[in-house]
Amino acid sequence: MRGNTRGFKASRCGAALSLTLWLMSAHAQQTLIVAAYPAVDEIVMSAIPAWKRLHPGVDIKVVSRQFSDHHTAMTTALSTSVYLPDVMALEVGYVGRFAQGGGLEDLSRLPYDINRFRARWVPYAVQQATSRKGAVVAVPTDIGPGTLLYRSDILAKAGISEAELTRSWSSYVASGVKIKAATGAYLMAHARDMKDIVIRTGIQPGEGLYFDDQSRVLVTAPRFVRAFELAREVRRGKLDARVGAWSNEWSEGFKRGTIATQMTGAWLAGHLNNWLAPNTKGQWRAAPLPEGAFAGYGGTFFAMPRSAPAENKLLAWEFIQLMTLNREMQLSAFKSQDAFPALLETYDDPFFEQPIEFLGGQSARVGWRSAAKQIAAVSVHKQDAFADEVINTELDKVLDRGKDIGAALADAERLLKQRAFR
Repeated sequence: MRGNTRGFKASRCGAALSLTLWLMSAHAQQTLIVAAYPAVDEIVMSAIPAWKRLHPGVDIKVVSRQFSDHHTAMTTALSTSVYLPDVMALEVGYVGRFAQGGGLEDLSRLPYDINRFRARWVPYAVQQATSRKGAVVAVPTDIGPGTLLYRSDILAKAGISEAELTRSWSSYVASGVKIKAATGAYLMAHARDMKDIVIRTGIQPGEGLYFDDQSRVLVTAPRFVRAFELAREVRRGKLDARVGAWSNEWSEGFKRGTIATQMTGAWLAGHLNNWLAPNTKGQWRAAPLPEGAFAGYGGTFFAMPRSAPAENKLLAWEFIQLMTLNREMQLSAFKSQDAFPALLETYDDPFFEQPIEFLGGQSARVGWRSAAKQIAAVSVHKQDAFADEVINTELDKVLDRGKDIGAALADAERLLKQRAFR
């Protein structure tokens, strides 16, 4: 009996020790919550082993939602300070909206001091996350150098060369007329695509897409007039399929060869290959944008909510640095998910020179790399998303109802002036 008592006490002590060790371990184990969307969620998850080697006591939990649901959730979280992640991924179109709102950490301040790293990223990408007051609210991880993807087989049937397609915006539209006559294919998915790319060209220093750095409205500038005129010419010539991006009709147009070209970010080539239209492998080529234009089209950033748990802030900042300043992490995302790196020191990697089978063996990344270095920095404004809606509404009135372009842009300007300083 006495021996059993000793065994019981030893067992009890052992259990207590185990419980203590478990509690210490649980207390020591931190978790960073990273909110993301496809395929950024996969990129984050693939980085977890590298992170655990640096911080074995810190777990990463990835909260993934579809693109729109994710940004809606982040908007709600920032406005209510409820269910905030430690790190959130943001598409560039949302960065400007959040930059002026005060809900994101200003990474230009100590202890972050992001400006010491500024020269390591593509300049225009960092500018996209910089507010008018100089606050840097997000860090670029991938970018979308603008490119013109085209079906080489359709151009061949129409007797059109790449040089003819890209010489100027006018020759691009004229090529569409020939393509439609010879093959029945549309030049582009939607006339809005023409507007979207042309308004992003010719932006001057101190200007944003819709507002300058003093919140003056820019939508009556020549680039908007020309963009609307070219879009109207496309519609009048019945050169667009009138289908929106990411719709079923859009992807079917690529699969069936009824859409001949798409002006977009370089990342679309990967999407076409991986899931949009893999059956068209070898038929696509990449070209520079017409008329020597350079424009950024999309991109992903990482940001830190200001009201996220303070005890995780420095670890969250370390995680962001791993994702955006580590050459191997950036190249891994590039190779696995076609996430074109924002980190300049990756640009000497041989992967850029490799032929892309989907693009008929073309070494298209070389051209995209060159374009990335030449895209002008564009200031962001908190009303950019609203301005985009206003301009699209006015363009629809021009295309569908025959509204005068000058009147449409003047109406857009009037409405945006009311919102510029809100």
